[in-house]
Amino acid sequence: MTGPLVPFREIVLKVHSRCDLACDHCYIYEHADQSWRTRPKAISDEAISWTALRLAEHAKNHALPSVSVILHGGEPLLAGPARLRRVCEELTRALDGVADLDLRIHTNGLQLSPRYLDLFCEYDLKVGISLDGDQAANDRHRRFADGRTSHPLVLKAVDLLREERYRHLYLGLLCTVDVANDPVAVYDALAELEPPRIDFLLPHATWDQPPARPDGSPTAYADWLLTVFDRWDADGRPVPVRLFESVFSTLAGGPSLTESLGLAPTDLVVVETDGALEQVDSLKSAYEGAAATGFDVMRHAFDEVAAHPGVRARQLGLASVSDACRACPVVRSCGGGLYTHRYRTSNAFDNTSVYCTDLEALIRGVERRTAAELVPLAVTEPGALLADDQDVTRMLSGALTDELAGRAGEPWADAWDLLVDLDESGDVLDDVWGHPYTRPWLARALAAARDERPEAIPLALELPARLAAAQVRHGHGPDVRVPYGDGVLRLPAIGELTLDAGPAPATERGVVTVRAVEGGFTAAVPGREPIRVLLADPRATAGWRPVRTVGGRDGAPRLRLDDLDPYRDCHGRAVRDRLDEAEVADWDRLLTEAWALLRSAVPRQAAEAAVCLTTLTPLEPSAGDRPDAYEPGEHGPGYGALGLALPASPAELAGELLRGLRRTKLHALRQVCELYAQDGQWLHPVPWRDVEVPVSQLLAGTFERVGLAALDPVAARSAPAALDALERAPELTASGLRLVDELRKELTAALAAEQERARG
Repeated sequence: MTGPLVPFREIVLKVHSRCDLACDHCYIYEHADQSWRTRPKAISDEAISWTALRLAEHAKNHALPSVSVILHGGEPLLAGPARLRRVCEELTRALDGVADLDLRIHTNGLQLSPRYLDLFCEYDLKVGISLDGDQAANDRHRRFADGRTSHPLVLKAVDLLREERYRHLYLGLLCTVDVANDPVAVYDALAELEPPRIDFLLPHATWDQPPARPDGSPTAYADWLLTVFDRWDADGRPVPVRLFESVFSTLAGGPSLTESLGLAPTDLVVVETDGALEQVDSLKSAYEGAAATGFDVMRHAFDEVAAHPGVRARQLGLASVSDACRACPVVRSCGGGLYTHRYRTSNAFDNTSVYCTDLEALIRGVERRTAAELVPLAVTEPGALLADDQDVTRMLSGALTDELAGRAGEPWADAWDLLVDLDESGDVLDDVWGHPYTRPWLARALAAARDERPEAIPLALELPARLAAAQVRHGHGPDVRVPYGDGVLRLPAIGELTLDAGPAPATERGVVTVRAVEGGFTAAVPGREPIRVLLADPRATAGWRPVRTVGGRDGAPRLRLDDLDPYRDCHGRAVRDRLDEAEVADWDRLLTEAWALLRSAVPRQAAEAAVCLTTLTPLEPSAGDRPDAYEPGEHGPGYGALGLALPASPAELAGELLRGLRRTKLHALRQVCELYAQDGQWLHPVPWRDVEVPVSQLLAGTFERVGLAALDPVAARSAPAALDALERAPELTASGLRLVDELRKELTAALAAEQERARG
């Protein structure tokens, strides 16, 4: 089996192999594997010592920052306080200075008393208690051997944990689902106990021994859990529920939070009371010896267990699930279900989960119920995308000041104070965060600061110039001291001014005071007359080179034609140097005519672009198939900038503008939300290529072709099949699926409009 060895971060340590309850759904005593009968009742001193030694060795070899040890059974409290103290002492001593130790115990609570909890306080050992809900539900399975109820004693244990002196040890409640129980009554009973977390567990079952379905429904367990979800949601989600939070996480593109869902590799090993090293306990439900490895802590290191074929099989992610699972759209969330639940005698674990229909129904049900919170408005609302994109830039500025940690001295502190003042006083800073080339500047400055490169401070100290430029555009604000170099003051999105240095060399560096005045600004270098720049009359000031604009008439938006900004080289292509006036006139004419075509062919996209697009940056032509297509670089611009080479005709420019708008919008969406996860795990056929591609390429190509459908019949023909492929893609998050839904609506509307035009 391929792939790197995954170290164990969680150890289940069996400290006692017997139990004081006779639960009829227990996988240890009531299922296929009966190895408990030959185990010592309590773990030996030798097994404790070797476990501590092996764990410390493993943590050190793999540089693990922390490890978790769960004391388990049987019923672990039957080991008694003295033996549990020995376990805690040995583990704490062995891991001291090696890794943080997270100690936990899972118990039925019957033996829990202040004597145990005082011990647990010494070692910060957290306590999880098994409880199946209200008394009627709990008594269905969790009884003493003579049939007596255990419920009052468990409640007594929980009440003890809820006392102020022990509350910090309260880990949560574990509840095994039984669809014969009332889901609302079960949830209400658990929630009333104010646990820090609730874990709902599906009863262990296999295809050989399938779960009970009293009404025959293939989604009985999903229906039960979704009823709990609705109650929990209506209550305001007062307590975390791991199963639901795991579904939230995977739907949003994050990791699974439980072994029973998701594709994350297993990182758990079990140590039995005799020191035997075994795989996850639930395998005991499959067949006799299913969890065995043949290893023990006295003779074998944990790495030997981690390399065991059975362990490796559960560390392969997508490769570990069946063909049917790999092709399923929800596999990234369900992960094929718990490994044990896939077992069938005829073909071992190469199956879907025996709960397959339940898992799919649960995931889809949660997705439907939470779409509004899982999918940001940016996916459907252009204005929200613009605002969220600016927030990304704003957060970069905060990260930069944190990373500098005072290293930039008084100039940065003064600029940051001004930034804070401007943020509180109005919308001036919107010009800073909204300027698309603020993003690549911050990204480069932050990278330099993190790497402690010498250019970090000069890069960071470009902030005052951006604040001054924002004030100039608004026509007011306090004076700003702006560092300059090479004798040039650069004000982003406004222009650059060559300062009259007199007899000083052209490479002069210094500080210029910029003051926003009506119609422009003044720039004052100490000891010299201030220079006044009138934005409406750029030729009136020697050495002033403005950022020029194009469009602004006949329905075309007025856009900056930025051939000055030093960070405009973020489009993945060579940029043009300063254009002459004739070239600017060509841009202006072609843009105006191209925009008229866009307003006619794609009015909705043209209207959206008129709001979001602010900047065009001229690029050098390319020899590629699409020489003028926009491609963002590693630190691409914020939403609102396109890099283009000017084509020969308005029709060509209309196509390139639309293509560029689609690419920059998708780039912005990827910045503000997770559209997919685990890109590259699957490959998908695409109508326009002979090879299968990752979902990122499929989405990018589809997004572009849907946008071009009104202008390009070939794109229109290939888009429907691509959308079908995307809807089946497991990688897509809830946001990604919503985007595909929006794309299908957009394509339908575009094709209908085209048919209407053809009839007209």
